[in-house]
Amino acid sequence: MNDLDTFSDLLAPEGQALLDELRDHDPSDELAAATRLRRDHPAALVSAALGQAQLRQRAAAKFGAEAGRMYFTPNGVEQSTRAAVAAHRAARLAALGVRTLADLCCGIGGDALALARAGIRVLAVDRDPLACAAARANAEALGLAELIEVRCADVTEVDTAGYDAVFVDPARRGKATTKGAARGGRIFDPEAYSPPLSWAVEAARTAPCAALKIAPGVPHEALPEDAETEWISDGGDVKEAVVWFGAARDGAARPTPGGRRATLLPAGDSLLGAGLPDPEPGPVGDWLYEPDGAVIRAHLVADVARQIDGRLIDPTIAYLTADRLTETPYATAYAITDVLPFHVKKLKALLREREVGIAVIKKRGSAVEPEELRKKLKLGGGRKSCTIFLTRVDGAPTMLLGHPAADES
Repeated sequence: MNDLDTFSDLLAPEGQALLDELRDHDPSDELAAATRLRRDHPAALVSAALGQAQLRQRAAAKFGAEAGRMYFTPNGVEQSTRAAVAAHRAARLAALGVRTLADLCCGIGGDALALARAGIRVLAVDRDPLACAAARANAEALGLAELIEVRCADVTEVDTAGYDAVFVDPARRGKATTKGAARGGRIFDPEAYSPPLSWAVEAARTAPCAALKIAPGVPHEALPEDAETEWISDGGDVKEAVVWFGAARDGAARPTPGGRRATLLPAGDSLLGAGLPDPEPGPVGDWLYEPDGAVIRAHLVADVARQIDGRLIDPTIAYLTADRLTETPYATAYAITDVLPFHVKKLKALLREREVGIAVIKKRGSAVEPEELRKKLKLGGGRKSCTIFLTRVDGAPTMLLGHPAADES
């Protein structure tokens, strides 16, 4: 699918019939399917339907079963927000009293759909005509067209006056040769976004309330101090950061200027940093805590350390340790049985002696690759399991052995 005419054909009855037929399409059977379908349908339409079927299957990781009713572009699948994250952000905007919003750089409309479901009327803007066509089709397919107006335009030229809020999701992918882009096309320099972060920040400051979606690896020094930045993880994977602007209001959802927040989905636990200094390192205790990635990105390890009365195992490593178990949603706890200098032969012998056949290998601050170590360990068929941490303690290469606290119950 590479033009508006072909996309329009997909929305017509013949295209819809093809998409229905390809609903459970096996990608490995694409050549045979294409040959069969081209006997009765135009080749361009068959190619577009097959491409859309593949995009829907890829999008299921973000949109679940609903992806089978939606429309995508390749960039739209890559850059759209996971549905659970979009729903969280929409709920927070609704809690701030937002009823109308300008969604700038809307792409295929994933965020606009979540916002509309939260009762917010949305102006969705993008300069890509094909993305706009997909956004309109998605609003229609999911019964939200009355709340979503899609406009094809340059977002820098759109007047957002009169809207309660602005949401900006700049493009963060480009060619590998683009300034600020890594190999593979993902852009890390906020000023290389399209539009640049500086433009998005100024647009946000003119609105009563605003949220800017940015990459979670953004340097903290690039963040505006008159806004709160929230890092969001879903199922333990860090998905994005959001820069929030707006007047403080009563309630947990209010943005805190200069604040750093970590929010963990699906439970929704949210930790606002208190600006604490890094905790002092100390010896490894009975328990090791692995902070959630959103906590680490938000630089809130010290806040979790205070919760658990813990300390760092090394000044440069984001593992915490404590002498007693304290429950926290912001870190996974492990009971530690052994603290040993790193030595492959000793580790192999110890695991054999304990009849360990299943090893979960984690690393932080170690040059050793877990899969290479796994090959060297040559674990037997034992049913016992062990979690192995490859890290540093007080600067020395160390291996910690243990098991999740949940296994204690």
